[in-house]
Order: sequence, then C-alpha cells, then structure tokens
Amino acid sequence: MITLTESAKGQLEKYFADKDRSDIRVFIASGGCSGPRLSLALDEAGDGDKRFESDGFGFVVDNELAEAAGGLTIDMTYYGFTVEALNDLGLGGACNPGGCGTESGCGCGGCGH
Repeated sequence: MITLTESAKGQLEKYFADKDRSDIRVFIASGGCSGPRLSLALDEAGDGDKRFESDGFGFVVDNELAEAAGGLTIDMTYYGFTVEALNDLGLGGACNPGGCGTESGCGCGGCGH
C-alpha cells in the first residue's frame, strides 16, 4: 500500500535518528490555489484508520482514503515530501483548466509561476 522512495526513506531515517519512531499519517490537506493535496503528519492510528508498514516506518491512513488511493508513493524532493496516490483522487487545483499563471488561470503566486 505504501511505497517509500530511497530519498524519502533516507530523510525519515535522519529525522528519527535521535527520536522514537512514531506513526506517520497520510491525509488530505487543504492547499489554497493549488487545491487539496496529500500530506504527512506524525499521528497515532484511531478508529476508522488502516495501519501500514513500509521500510520500518508505520503509516496510518483513513480507511476511505486508503481504499480510494489504491496505493501511495512517498518521495522526498527539493521542496519537501510529496505523496502520490495510485488512483486519481480528484484533488485537482482550484485554478481554471488553463493553469496558474496563464491568461485563463488564477495567476496566484503560490503556483510557482
């Protein structure tokens, strides 16, 4: 269900090097102009969650999100962690189809244009 890239695994190992490992929640966060996106936070599993293990790390995901995602890949980029679902979750941005920074887009500064 959860796949960690080598760069994400390395970053998590660095973070937890001097800490007890706790579970990491995958959740849908609001994203302003870019719209909702998958994100990560330290958290404990609760009712209505599934727990997964990947490369020695525990992850918790809401049952509905886990079912809809069909699988998750966590990567570490220059900008931080990214989380991608195997299935399309319909989390498209709030901008017009023309995209940010274009004549028909929202033109907001948070879209990288």
